Amino acid sequence: MKIRALIVDDEPPARELIATLLRGDPEVELVGECVNGRKAVAAIERLAPDLVFLDVQMPGLDGFGVLASLPAERWPVIIFVTAYEEHAVRAFEVHALDYVLKPFEYDRLREAVRRARTEITQRHGASQQTRLLALLEDMQSKAQSWDRVVVREAGRVTYGHPAEIDWVEAEGNYVCLHAGPKTYLLRETMHAAEARLLTRKFLRVSRSALVNLERVKEWQPLFHGDSVLLLKDGTRLTVSRVYRESLDRLVAQLG
Repeated sequence: MKIRALIVDDEPPARELIATLLRGDPEVELVGECVNGRKAVAAIERLAPDLVFLDVQMPGLDGFGVLASLPAERWPVIIFVTAYEEHAVRAFEVHALDYVLKPFEYDRLREAVRRARTEITQRHGASQQTRLLALLEDMQSKAQSWDRVVVREAGRVTYGHPAEIDWVEAEGNYVCLHAGPKTYLLRETMHAAEARLLTRKFLRVSRSALVNLERVKEWQPLFHGDSVLLLKDGTRLTVSRVYRESLDRLVAQLG
């Protein structure tokens, strides 16, 4: 039975080089090529390939975003494709995930295909899923700011944008992300979450809460220096005296 392979890369020369190699392998069937992440998500859902060469850096939805847009159980075996990027390569190696560097070498591509074939035939897909999940979480935890938020939800990975979060609540060594009617638990400290959301119009209002300022409807004073923020969805968050000064400065800046 042939391995069904898909190529995802926004650079035509890279796609052609990988395609040339795969067409010369009698045990591999090339089922498609995609030029961006959105088309890749649709193709993986439609074609259910066994193997995907997945470019890490693409405009719009990148390689990690492609994975985060799909249920983990739908992930094929992945060979990451990347120009040399030290931190990403180190992450792949730490999590025992295969990758090829641009510019390609045929021997390295062949070796990657050989290992992928072993992974597929020995049905180690579940093992790779675990390693991919760990990679996504690791990459997110090391980011200086969140361009996207990756969380596990009911056996799948959910991909979101910080702007969709209403407020963040501390839960021990976790934070709870409140986004409309949904909540997501993320293994992250409140201090780290505050640092990553600092440029995203979020403000710390107490030891246990960060708020998206775009969701604030009213600011109501209370006794003893405390106050309350009323969000657009009706949520009420207490602003402690320790953090009120930051809110005062912000209001003054806004006019």
